[in-house]
Amino acid sequence: MSAKGALMLSDKDNVATAIEDLAMDTDVPVRLGREVRHVRAVEEIPFGFKMAITEIIKGRAAVKYGEEIGIATSDIRKGEKVHIHNLAGTRGRGDLEKEGGA
Repeated sequence: MSAKGALMLSDKDNVATAIEDLAMDTDVPVRLGREVRHVRAVEEIPFGFKMAITEIIKGRAAVKYGEEIGIATSDIRKGEKVHIHNLAGTRGRGDLEKEGGA
């Protein structure tokens, strides 16, 4: 049985969504259309969670489905789970709009 792995929808993405539970230290097939990339999971990543497919430096955007979903609050390693412990959401935040002069 082949692993399902994780899914990307845009070549702009730097995170992929786990479409099954991903075990630590396993090679994860990451699909983008017909293309398949491979990323080693550095920790357990539950079904439905995001996994970094590249290094994401603190302060840089995380991109999912071609859209910015938040800013890294710490450096995120390739293969690491991306969630509220290392990502701050940016959508619908009035405080960020005020800071930007909007």
